[in-house]
Amino acid sequence: MEEKVIDALKEAMDNEDLEISLSDNFREYEDWDSLAYLSMIAALDEEFGVEIEDEEFEQLTTVEDLVNAVQQKVK
Repeated sequence: MEEKVIDALKEAMDNEDLEISLSDNFREYEDWDSLAYLSMIAALDEEFGVEIEDEEFEQLTTVEDLVNAVQQKVK
């Protein structure tokens, strides 16, 4: 699950070479922008069948937060 979320994040930012760790604040990545945000929301829905509302997504800051949110919703 963790690796799939990280892969989705790389794809959303269109940067497959990006080194990502769970403690990273994904909003601070150079490639993170509104398009990456929309791509990530779409990828979570497509890949995991998970919908995260804007208000909830705004509370997520680290890659680990994102992974945990997906894991909670997949169960």
